[in-house]
Amino acid sequence: MQFSWYVPKDFPSQSLETFLHQQGVSKTLLTKAKFHGGATYVNHHVRNSNYPIHPGDQITVALAPERDAEHIQPVFKAMPIVFEDKHFLIVNKPAGLPSIPSTRYRHDSVANRVKGHLMAINHESRAVHVITRLDQDTSGLMLFAKHSFAHALMAKQLHSKALAKTYVAIAKGQFTAQAGLIDQPIARVAADSMQRVVRADGKASQTQYWCLQQFPKGAFVRLLLLTGRTHQIRVHLDWLGHPLFGDQLYGPKDQLMTRQALHCAQLRFVHPFTGEIVACSAPLPQDMGQLLTTLTKA
Repeated sequence: MQFSWYVPKDFPSQSLETFLHQQGVSKTLLTKAKFHGGATYVNHHVRNSNYPIHPGDQITVALAPERDAEHIQPVFKAMPIVFEDKHFLIVNKPAGLPSIPSTRYRHDSVANRVKGHLMAINHESRAVHVITRLDQDTSGLMLFAKHSFAHALMAKQLHSKALAKTYVAIAKGQFTAQAGLIDQPIARVAADSMQRVVRADGKASQTQYWCLQQFPKGAFVRLLLLTGRTHQIRVHLDWLGHPLFGDQLYGPKDQLMTRQALHCAQLRFVHPFTGEIVACSAPLPQDMGQLLTTLTKA
């Protein structure tokens, strides 16, 4: 896979590496291109990264072929595709399906199905680049990159918070404030535990929320993640006194929901190759819709 740029007229005399760094090409990608089957060209001639470039030069990077993700076996099962081009893939994950394979769930996950999809469309790379993942029992949108350069560019947007992830949830209890910012650090309960807790020695974590609809026994809530900690929404809402319906790890058990009532409803980012805004949404799943109906009648 190749990517090309022209050096603008006002670009100062600098090295090839400096120019490519400004385009988002990391030193790691350049090293892989040089030593693992790719190349970097200036005006169709192979050049090293310290080569001086000039206005008007054509720069081309041929990425090194990517290794197959051998630990991920392809699964050829249908999964709703919300957005796809030659750089990215966004799917709507059903609740109950893991994002990635594990020792407990080796044979089917979103990543397995994405690899099956890449093989089915004969994509040149069989590597699986997960940009955003979800807990097994959380439904909604997941973003994948189709090659390492796209992955690197989206990782920058994640770090700069330019990639917006909006969730909807159904939480217990009456909200006093209809909107707010939960700014509380999150830490592991113990070193060998997946469970998290709000604690002073935790990592900085921020979640914005808006109460969309209030019921006698719960609320329909929209949430925007400003950081990306494990179980962040679940932990923050539990700390606020509003655990999610169906959350067996952080809330008291209930019979109204068999999994946490949490859904990634929207993804929004600037496409790094086209400059266009990509905004995708996934409808509320049936089980959460039924819970809202039940709460309305309660």
